[in-house]
Amino acid sequence: MLKSLHIGRYVSDPKDLRVLAEFLRAIGFETLAGEDGRSAILSAPLAMLSLNSLTKEYSAELRERLKDVNRLLVIEVTNPDAVFEIAEKRKFKLLADSTNPETNERSFSLELPGEIVLTIKGRPEEVAAATEGRLNAAGKRFAIVVSRFNSFITERLLQGALDGLRRAGAESQDIALVRVPGSFEIPSAARTLAETKKFDAIICIGCLLRGDTAHYDVIVNEVTRGIGQSAQETGVPHGFGVLTCETLEQAIDRAGLKMGNKGLEAALAAVEMANLKRAVSSQLSAVSTKGLRSQVSGVRKGKATPAPQTRKRRS
Repeated sequence: MLKSLHIGRYVSDPKDLRVLAEFLRAIGFETLAGEDGRSAILSAPLAMLSLNSLTKEYSAELRERLKDVNRLLVIEVTNPDAVFEIAEKRKFKLLADSTNPETNERSFSLELPGEIVLTIKGRPEEVAAATEGRLNAAGKRFAIVVSRFNSFITERLLQGALDGLRRAGAESQDIALVRVPGSFEIPSAARTLAETKKFDAIICIGCLLRGDTAHYDVIVNEVTRGIGQSAQETGVPHGFGVLTCETLEQAIDRAGLKMGNKGLEAALAAVEMANLKRAVSSQLSAVSTKGLRSQVSGVRKGKATPAPQTRKRRS
C-alpha cells in the first residue's frame, strides 16, 4: 500500500543545494535528513521534497540526463505574501506574479538556484479583527510621575509626555503632575495614584545612567518590576518612560534628538492602553448583558431550570 510521496530534484552545484535548503526551511519545510553538501531531504505537512547535487560520483552521461529532468515545482502555502518577502530578500528572480480577483489566490513563479522554477500558490491569511485602543485622550485623566534626579533629561521627557497628551486631546486640568526624588520612588508614587481610581493611566518618567558600581542594575530591576507590578495589580495602565542608558549621550538622544522622545512615546502608549481597557470592558459588559437577557427570556418562556427540591429528613 502507498506509504509516502517522495519527489527528488537534482542541482549541479552543492552551493545551490545549500541556498535552496535554507530558503525552503525559511518558508516552512522541516529537515528530515541530509545537510551534508550532497543531499537534503525536507518534509512538508502533505509532501516531501529532496534536493541532491550532481557530484563527480555520477558519470558524465548520467549527469547530462539528470540535468534535463523537469525542474518545475509547485508549493501551496497559507501566506504567499510572506514567502514573497523571503524570496525578495534572497534576490531570487521573479518570473510571474498574478492574483485571481474572484478567489484572491496569489500565484507567482521564482527562478531558484540550480535552474529550478518554483511556483507558489495560496491565499493571504485572513487576519481577525483586533480590538485596539484609540489615541484619543479627550475626557480621560492622566497622572505623570517624574523623577527630579537627572532633571536635565527628565524635564525633556516630561515636555514630550505633556505634548503627546495635549496632541491626543487631553485638557490641562485632566493632567496631574507628581515629582519624586529619583526613579526608585516612581513605583510607590505610581501605585498610590493608581489606587485612587481617579486616573485612566499613569505615565512614569525617569532617567538612570550606568555608573561604576552595581547600583545601576539594582535600581533598574526594582523600578521596572515595581512599575509593572503596580500596573498589573491595580489594573490601571502605566506608561514606561524611564530611560536606562549606558551614557549621557544615549539619554540625550532618547530625550528628543535622533532616537525620538521616549516621554512622548510613553504618553501615547498610556492613552492607547487607557482606551483599550475601556474597549475591552465594554465588550465584556455587552457579553454579560446578552447572557442575562437570554436567561430572562428563558424564564419568561417557561424554560428556566426548576430549582432542585430538598428532601426532608425523617426523624
